[in-house]
This record gives sequence, C-alpha cells and structure tokens, in this order.
Amino acid sequence: MNTKILFRSLILLLFCVIKTNAQEVLTIENAVKIALENNYEIKIASNNSLVNKANATAGNAGMLPKATATIVDNNGIQNLSQTRSDGTVTKLNNAKSSNLNYGVGLDWTIFDGFKMFAKLDQLKELQKLGEAQLKLTIITKISDVNNTYFDLVQQQQQLAALDTTIVISNQRLNLAQNRFSIGKASKLEVLNAQVDLNTDKVALLRQKELYANTKIVLNQILARDAKTDFIVVDSITVDSQLLLPELTELAEKQNPQLESQIINKRVAELQLKQIKGTRYPTVKLNTGYNFSDSQSGLGFTTQSSARGLNYGFSASLNLFDGFAQNRNEQIAKIQIENSKLEFDQQNQQLYSQLATSYQTYLTNLELIDLEEKNEAIANQNLNITLDKFRIGTITTLEFRTAQLNYVNAKVRYSNAQFQAKLSEIALKELAGTIAL
Repeated sequence: MNTKILFRSLILLLFCVIKTNAQEVLTIENAVKIALENNYEIKIASNNSLVNKANATAGNAGMLPKATATIVDNNGIQNLSQTRSDGTVTKLNNAKSSNLNYGVGLDWTIFDGFKMFAKLDQLKELQKLGEAQLKLTIITKISDVNNTYFDLVQQQQQLAALDTTIVISNQRLNLAQNRFSIGKASKLEVLNAQVDLNTDKVALLRQKELYANTKIVLNQILARDAKTDFIVVDSITVDSQLLLPELTELAEKQNPQLESQIINKRVAELQLKQIKGTRYPTVKLNTGYNFSDSQSGLGFTTQSSARGLNYGFSASLNLFDGFAQNRNEQIAKIQIENSKLEFDQQNQQLYSQLATSYQTYLTNLELIDLEEKNEAIANQNLNITLDKFRIGTITTLEFRTAQLNYVNAKVRYSNAQFQAKLSEIALKELAGTIAL
C-alpha cells in the first residue's frame, strides 16, 4: 500500500514539474523587448515620426523648382457661316476644327523673403518634435510594462504567502481533530479551525483571480494574445543608489516633455520669421517649351502651328493687406511668449515631481528594511506559537493571531518592495532614462 502511495506521489510531482516548465518565464527585459516590437501606440508614434521625417525636405519647404507637362487637345464640328467685308457669304456645314497644345514648363521661386529657409528649419524642428513624442510614448509604455510586471511579482509573492498560511491552517485543523478524537479539545475548536481554513482558501482564490487578470493586462500592453500563459520572476530588486542631483541633471537633458516644449518654442520663433518674410518681395522665374497646332475648316487661316521657348520672371510685393501683416506678427509673438511660459511651467512641474517622487523613494527604502525585520520577527513568533499550540499551552485565538501577523508581515514586506520599485520607475521615467 505504501508503495502505491509513493508511486502516485512521484507521478503527481513529475506532472507538476512538467507543467511548470511548460510555462514561459517572462523576464522584465523580454517584456520590454516585446512591448517595443508589438505595442500599437509605439508603432503609431513611430509612423508619425517617419511622416515628420519625410516632410523635412527642401522641396516641401518650397526651395526647389516645379516642372509640369501639359497637353490640351480640343476638337469641334460646327456649321459655319462667314460674311466678308465685300458682302460675300461663305458657308460650310460640319466643319471640323482642332487645337492641340502641349509642352513643359518650369516655375521657380528664387526669393520669398527667406520664408522658404525658415520653413525648412521649421520642418526639421517638427521632425525633432516627432522624435521627442516617440521617445515619450516609448518611455511611458516601458513604465507601464515595469509597473504591471512588478505588480505581478508582488502578487506572486502574496500567493506564496497565502499558500503558506493554508498549509499552516491545515496543520492546525489536523491537530484540532486529533485532540478532539482523544478528548483534549472541544468540537468548537475543530469548527473554528475549519472556518479559518476556508477563509484562507477564499483569500487565495481572490488573489489568484487578481493575478490572472493582471497577467491579461500585461499581455494587452505587450500586444499579444491575452491567453498567453507565463510566470514572472519571484523577487523585486530595487536600485537604492539614485541621487536627486543626478536625476535632475539627466531630466534637464533627456526628459521628452521638457524637450518638446523647447522645440515648440523654436517652432513658434520660426513661424514668426516666415510671417515677417511676407514684407519682402517674391521673385519667380518661369520658362517652358511649347508646341501648338490648330486647324479650321473655314476662315482665312485653315492651319497653323508653332513651337518654341518662352521665359520670363515675375515679382510681387504686398503693399497693403488691411493690416493683416501686423496682426499676424502680433499673434506669432504672443505664441512665442506662450511657448516660453509653457516651458517654464513644464520645468517647474518637472522639478516638483522629481522632489516629491524622490522623497517617496527614500521613505519606501526605509520601509523595506523595517518590513523585512518585521517579517523575520513574525516568522519567529509563528514558529514558537506553533510549537506551543502542538503541546496545547496556548489558545486557538492566540495561534490565529500569530498566523495572521505572519501573513500580513509578508504581504507588507512585499508591498514595500513593490512601492519602492514604483518610485524608482517614476524617477527614471522623469529623468528619461528608463528606456535605456
């Protein structure tokens, strides 16, 4: 009989090992890599950046000539009647006529008050803005991946704590049943142990539900099948060496939101430069080579053709436009001022977020040390209480209290690590270094 039980136990153990190995162990590095490759928001932002890059060309700024080819072919059938000066009348029914023109032309704006140069610079700044927005999207998504991933690590640790308490509750129930069977405990002690065990099982089921739902959320961020199964690592490592001055210096150089405000200010300045360019004349060159052929069924000339080169230039200057020029320049200057204010606002907000996040980070680091000590004390207290409970020197209430204290201490320690990790992620996101 013992051999059969041992054999079944080995089969069950082998099955559990195979099932565990079949699950993907997803590291945070792999999760970030998958998000960078698959996430839809990152792909959209990347495509928008490519559009801005394609727009930043000399041709789009109006610096290059435009060449066009044209062809026009008109035909007609008409009943014609002509009366000459000498009174002679000439008529022709169903007279055919045709007029064919074709050629190539070239137009080139060679001066427009330097607007085209300002336009090209503006397009290049918009390209940089698109890159900054792409960087912001990437950093935000990587931050989301990190937050959700380490939330799963924390929940996995809490599942382990609840598994441990169920094992202890089962031991307590078995002890209570044994004591009841030999007359050293009442039925009430057995029932209380059963109720507490069921309570622990309910908590475990709720935690499993939360864990499964969070895995679905992470799969969604990674843009892969929501049913993809995986497990995460079993520990959280917090970078405890972050310094506020270094983070502030990095944020001033790399924070994508601050970078975007700097670019927006430059774009507004270039917009004013383009508007001021309207005060200067615009000079254009034009040339072309054209062919024409016309035929008429009636008239002094029944057929004519021409071909040749034409060229010239044109110049225009805005003399008065109802004060629209002054108004546009005034609006552009206000937009520059607004961009400066927005930069200062973003700068102040960044410093404030760094300061508050860093203070939270320091507090969470202290909490990690404190909760680690509390967990060790609670574990020692539980072991002593369990020994005393086995020999019947403490009550079930005291045992349950020690058991819950141990579970709560493990959960608080796990949560302290998680909160410290969130603070670390927030600081690196503000500094613009989390993607690296």
